[in-house]
Amino acid sequence: EQLSDTGAADFRRDNLGFIFQEYFLLDGLTIRENISVPLTLQKLPYKKIEKMVQSLAERFGIASQLDKYPNELSGGQRQRASAARAIVKQPSILFADEPTGALDSNSATELLKTLKEANEELHTTILMVTHDAYAASFANRILIFKDGSIIRELLKQDADRRTFYEAIAQEVAKLDTER
Repeated sequence: EQLSDTGAADFRRDNLGFIFQEYFLLDGLTIRENISVPLTLQKLPYKKIEKMVQSLAERFGIASQLDKYPNELSGGQRQRASAARAIVKQPSILFADEPTGALDSNSATELLKTLKEANEELHTTILMVTHDAYAASFANRILIFKDGSIIRELLKQDADRRTFYEAIAQEVAKLDTER
């Protein structure tokens, strides 16, 4: 079935979230306002928006930054604000394009842990594109692409994250030798 332009926009607004490597926060809005944008578009009551934003800001460790503007935050804080904005409406699917690419290792780990919690607690499916085996190790399922085709699938199963990381690194090494 084909959606109209309005139907497609409504579907994106209600069901999808996006996190990009570049944060795409609105510079003229505070972090609180940036995170609130998706809920405002859904026309939710102000008090409900405030409660949801506060809760998510605490989860992402940026509650003390809510009244600041994006240019006053570190890269890690901006990326966590961007992730909070994407998750605040509890989308069915969250698309993350290299979300840790511009972050230091501590900020990347914190973001990945929080995304994993969102996946587990909110049942949000997260589709992440990454070239980073460490970031990929937080996933449950990995599809490895080459020239536009899926060439391997890795499932976490019962392995711990470190063991899964090692399996991913081995697959990446194989890819490098197959070039």
